[in-house]
Amino acid sequence: MASEDENPTPEDEKARPAANVSPSPGPPMKDGPGPRSATRGAADYSAKDITVLEGLEHVRKRPGMYIGSTGITGLHHLVWEVVDNSVDEAMAGYASRIDVTLLADGGCRVSDDGRGIPVDPHPDPKMKGKSAAEIVLSVLNAGGKFGGEGYKVSGGLHGVGVSVVNALSARLTAEIDKAGNRHVVEFARGGKLTRKLEVVGRAPRGRTGTTITFWPDPTVFETTEFHAQTMSERFRMMAFLNAGLELRLSDEREGHEHEPISFKYANGLVDFVRHLNATKDPLFKDVIYYKVSDVDIGGEAEIALQWNTGYNEGIHSFANGIATIEGGAHVEGFKAGLTTVINKYARAGKTPRLKEKDENLSGDDVREGLTAIVSVKLRDPQFEGQTKGKLGNTAMKTLVQKATNEKLAQEFEENPKTAEAVIKKALDAQRIRNAAKSVRDAARRKSGLYGAGLPGKLKDCTGKDPVPSELFIVEGDSALGSAVNGRNPVTQAILPIRGKILNVERARVDKMMGNKEIQSLISAIGGNVGEDFDVSKARYHKIIALCDADVDGAHIRTLLLTFFFRQMRPLVDAGYVYIAQPPLYSTLVGKQKHYLKDNSARDAYIAENPTKKHEFSRLKGLGEMDFDELRDTTLDPGKRTLLQVTVEQAAIADEIMSVLMGDDVDSRKNFIVTNAREVRNLDF
Repeated sequence: MASEDENPTPEDEKARPAANVSPSPGPPMKDGPGPRSATRGAADYSAKDITVLEGLEHVRKRPGMYIGSTGITGLHHLVWEVVDNSVDEAMAGYASRIDVTLLADGGCRVSDDGRGIPVDPHPDPKMKGKSAAEIVLSVLNAGGKFGGEGYKVSGGLHGVGVSVVNALSARLTAEIDKAGNRHVVEFARGGKLTRKLEVVGRAPRGRTGTTITFWPDPTVFETTEFHAQTMSERFRMMAFLNAGLELRLSDEREGHEHEPISFKYANGLVDFVRHLNATKDPLFKDVIYYKVSDVDIGGEAEIALQWNTGYNEGIHSFANGIATIEGGAHVEGFKAGLTTVINKYARAGKTPRLKEKDENLSGDDVREGLTAIVSVKLRDPQFEGQTKGKLGNTAMKTLVQKATNEKLAQEFEENPKTAEAVIKKALDAQRIRNAAKSVRDAARRKSGLYGAGLPGKLKDCTGKDPVPSELFIVEGDSALGSAVNGRNPVTQAILPIRGKILNVERARVDKMMGNKEIQSLISAIGGNVGEDFDVSKARYHKIIALCDADVDGAHIRTLLLTFFFRQMRPLVDAGYVYIAQPPLYSTLVGKQKHYLKDNSARDAYIAENPTKKHEFSRLKGLGEMDFDELRDTTLDPGKRTLLQVTVEQAAIADEIMSVLMGDDVDSRKNFIVTNAREVRNLDF
């Protein structure tokens, strides 16, 4: 769940949280330059300064505006754009299978059995008789999703998808089976037409569909090597969200060859919830499921939920197949309906579990241990919020809330044992919540946990602006000394922690709040914790885990990330969490010392200098580094490398956290064995 961007420039903006939630992070980048100041007066600004970009040139000039970055996240975004078009065909009821193949020559092929892109000439005279297929593939803001009858519901509403893929590919070919014929059109670098659409023969009997094959442009991307595991995770989720749709992934690359992996789930969201709860202990056997639609608002809602014995809430929401990581109207409606139904049931009957004098169960109480998928489909979704990941259609709140009130109440009436299990867990959560409140109050009085008081071991920065401020979390006193001496005291703060912090995946809130290291993190960062966390009150806009490159360091990093993901999730969503990347090696060339990030960087250096002999020193642990060495390799923004932690697909991140940090040892072992080949440069 790490991305390669740090201090992104406008042309290389950071990729938003999910798309890539993977056990192995993408390649890191050096810190970008700071803001540029104007050096010319307004009088110097004239027509000669205006650049007119033709066709898809703007995409190549500013790829970050369209795909987030030119690193591994942006590379995979090309695949998502093409696959999303095929998924839209499935949502429209015209496709049942999508095949994705990673080719031996570095290309990627996406094939579906949908209707096929239209091939007839476009009626608009401005298009000069161009085929619809050529327009879709090479013109921005062109597609069948802007109000016509091509798609009533779709995920790709911006209309730039496949044309952006074309712009950023060295080559792209489209094969379209339609009306009994196979049509082919081809483009070269930047979307330049090299082969006009033509019929090359008959399509296989009865076949319709589109096959897009593209080769990412190595002059645009930092890497053109796809990660099969990242794709598997994404395709599995797509299959869950579209019951009955099959997605198949094949890998023909040397050293990666394997039989196609197929994802197909007849029960859709029900299977999704079972999958997420597979490493947990469900409170009851069956997954609760309901689906409703409303013709008047042109939308439908589909919901599946099940409680487990754990303490974390996992509500994952989608609109037209797009992950709404900030929630929105549909989630608000679900939460409101859920709380109302459970409180009403707890007060009903001859022996109510909640008496008249008792306080209501809170939303946090009823959602403890809940795993739920809230998926809506609607004609005109309105996305808002910081990441455009929040659904704003208020009509969906009413639809989901009403459906939850009715369907969940009916479920409880028909299955009282299920209701009793849920009520009991919520009451236990309420009791623990009240106990934790006492712990928080005591901590507040003692240490100013949420007030002005800061942990005594924090070496804070003198600057008060949170935007440039950075908090480095280091393990141990020896690393603390080097970090303090090597930092910029104006913008860089250092917080030492002792050993491995509490695993919040397995701990209830009262135990978590009683942990001194957790208390230090909360008070240093600011903004509170859990449901009360307010990212706007965070004291730093970079929270950087600075850990040794060994097994213990990796474990500490994982514990920190688990805490941030579970208890300060908006911090991750905002892109404020980073992992420091101290280099593994150094070598002297003359009198100048060069630092090399990992084994691959060392091997590449040797390959570029085959006639020279170099001695490579393995760098010591952070606590054993001199302060100037730590400064030059890890702290200095102009020289360091950071990984930005992102969550593009929260459901996948939730699953990985549960597997890696939960109690199921067999699942954790299987995960590690399965994903071992995706780990690069492992050297502990």
